[in-house]
Amino acid sequence: MDDLKNIIDLEQYPIADLNYYTMKCKETLQKNSILVLKKFIKPEALVKLKLEAKALENKAFYSFQKHNVLLTEKNKEWDDKYPCNIEVVSNKGCVPHDLIPRNSCLRSIYTSKLFQTFLKKVLSLEDIHPYADNLSSINYNYYKFKQQLGWHFDNASFAISLMIQSPDSGGKFQYLKDVRCVEKNEINFSKIEAVLKNKILVDEIVLEEGTLVLFYGSNYLHRVTPVTSKKSRILATLNYNLEKHVKLSENARLIFFGRLN
Repeated sequence: MDDLKNIIDLEQYPIADLNYYTMKCKETLQKNSILVLKKFIKPEALVKLKLEAKALENKAFYSFQKHNVLLTEKNKEWDDKYPCNIEVVSNKGCVPHDLIPRNSCLRSIYTSKLFQTFLKKVLSLEDIHPYADNLSSINYNYYKFKQQLGWHFDNASFAISLMIQSPDSGGKFQYLKDVRCVEKNEINFSKIEAVLKNKILVDEIVLEEGTLVLFYGSNYLHRVTPVTSKKSRILATLNYNLEKHVKLSENARLIFFGRLN
């Protein structure tokens, strides 16, 4: 716990309490499919992370993608108007794991047994593991003016992120629940179409700096709206695997990082 006491607000978020507090977080996540812990990071640690992220920004690899909500190839049996064939745009910058400083607060959080145990309890997982490649475990993500993350479902069952810097406008996290159930192999095409055509109201969160978010991204359709300010949106992602020795696919590494190692 000593390595986290200067980084995480352990008084407000007693993650060592694996009974009452952790179970409360688990219930919230199961009910809402999202857990938002505001001011999870202490102000002093947040200042360090902001400085670190900005120092690394010139090393970010920027990608521009057109993709469908499933992040798969187009289904040739259907035309381009088919909901899961409609293309959206994602463009952002990413700093890979191997460029994150050894003394970074992000590494302290990521490798902490206390934090990992908290995640496993909240997510009902037996174990979690870092990626086997040297790029994918911890990332800084940068959204500059007009950059965004298009509507999609995650391939991973869960996502963990930390808001480092909020933009002055835009860059909002939007999502819609009850669109897909991976476990039952069910998907609501009409809801996907309604979202893509702006014909349905979606949930929206403006994330404060220092906020930790746990999210079941494989079943919820979600996106980040275009940033509309000169101030960038900076987000750190903490990426774990359910199995040992798993690498992010070569195609994904080339898309997000511009290199394989």
